[in-house]
Amino acid sequence: MKPFAVGGAGGGSLECSKLITENINRLFANREPWQVATITTTAVLSSVWLWSFINQDESIYTRGKRQFFRYLKKVPAVRRKIESELSKANQDFKGEIAKLTGTLEYCLQLPENGLSKEEILKLMDEHLKLGHYDWRDGRVSGAVYGYKEDLAELVTQVYGKASYTNPLHPDIFPGVCKMEAEVVKMALALFQGDEQCCGTMTTGGTESIVMACKAYRDYAREHKGITQPNMVVPKTIHAAFDKAGQYFNIHVNYVDVDPKTLEVDMKAFKKAINKNTIMLAGSAPNFPYGTMDDIEAIAELGLKYDIPVHVDACLGSFVVALARTAGYRVKPFNFSVKGVTSISADTHKYGFAPKGSSLVLYSDVKYLNHQYTVTTDWPGGVYGSPTVNGSRAGGIIAACWATMMNFGFNGYLEATKRILDTSRYVETALRKVDGIFIFGKPATSVVAMGSNVFDIFRLSDALCKKGWNLNTLQFPSGIHICITDMHTAPGVADRFIADVREAVAEIMKDPGQPVSGKMALYGMAQAIPDRSIVGEVTRCYINSMYSIPSKK
Repeated sequence: MKPFAVGGAGGGSLECSKLITENINRLFANREPWQVATITTTAVLSSVWLWSFINQDESIYTRGKRQFFRYLKKVPAVRRKIESELSKANQDFKGEIAKLTGTLEYCLQLPENGLSKEEILKLMDEHLKLGHYDWRDGRVSGAVYGYKEDLAELVTQVYGKASYTNPLHPDIFPGVCKMEAEVVKMALALFQGDEQCCGTMTTGGTESIVMACKAYRDYAREHKGITQPNMVVPKTIHAAFDKAGQYFNIHVNYVDVDPKTLEVDMKAFKKAINKNTIMLAGSAPNFPYGTMDDIEAIAELGLKYDIPVHVDACLGSFVVALARTAGYRVKPFNFSVKGVTSISADTHKYGFAPKGSSLVLYSDVKYLNHQYTVTTDWPGGVYGSPTVNGSRAGGIIAACWATMMNFGFNGYLEATKRILDTSRYVETALRKVDGIFIFGKPATSVVAMGSNVFDIFRLSDALCKKGWNLNTLQFPSGIHICITDMHTAPGVADRFIADVREAVAEIMKDPGQPVSGKMALYGMAQAIPDRSIVGEVTRCYINSMYSIPSKK
């Protein structure tokens, strides 16, 4: 029987260390120095590679799956099939564009002599008449959030006066800069910001979100030394966060939502946070289902781990900001929630300003300063810009300012009441339609529908044939209508409800029938495991928008 080692645990550790040393010496016995150096270097580099391979933001499964499909597409037969299908899709997309614009000729070169005012306005009217949907009649989900002839005339005049101004030159156009500052402050008041809060205008919700992500990436790099950043967001958050991730090399760590509430799973959200997390984000509300994440809970995590928290209120805009004042219950989400450090909100949605204006707002200028881009050593001089653009359209800033001044607080409050009243009216009626269900609990103006009985895209197709243009959803399949001020006009909501009831009743006569036509593509797209192929099809579609139909 062997004697016990002296020294307890310390002695055992010493014996283990001695054993490892002896084994290493035995391994390298009778080897040349260059062999020892080569083996050691190989072992170290292999260990470093293995460590970096395992410790990446993306799981091994996700990376392996992507690599598998990448190699699979290199197989000649597979590649030929994919290229054949992409070619067909490309021709189909171009054919659709040709049909939509078929009544007009394309101008491929500058006219030899400039056109007259009358000729240009005539062409403008002809171009604007193209399309199958009557958005003025309230037949479209979202897209156009409000339209009044008198307001359109006002912003047209305002834009005309400021159309050649550029806030890049504040010494030349100080009045436009003053208007932008006022737009920011008026919006901050709606979102319960204090004197420390600040922000800028942008060209749209995507730029607002992208700017916030850029600010937090740079802030984390400077103050925390984070060089491999990630953000933790719900799976339902806007695609602009993915765009920001691609632009700024920020890994997007998506967290699943509760299948019933369609709100982010907070337990999984907390687990997703790590030492490289530069920002947390939630929606108020999200685009697909119109549900609102638990911003208070996300903000608590932000405070606990000292991580900035962004609230995406681009879709909710002034409606979600004024919902409580209008008498509706919404969960706290704005700057009154401790831990919320930024909010994005679109003035060109429920602010009813012309397209091309949005806001990104911060709780502290220390974050805003990292949104800016400053170049100090350019021969053209010191150059700084607050957003992606250098030159910016002063006309859009002025038009947004004029719209807000024209509406006033009470005007926005009344619009909020109209929109939310109509949204709840539509939601209540649709919940009573046999064969469909409503996703989660809509927080503001989006009402999303699904079905456990039939393919919901059949309903989308049926409503499309009745003149309605709704948004299609995936994972799971669904459709939604985003209620705007256009839908609050007398009879519009009732007409929509009646058309849904009629279409569902017809579908329920044969609920098992598969969807056909263009809508079948949406279901097929979800079933494709290699998402890069869906990406290639999408690029074909975008390219088709710039295609010029041949004369033949």
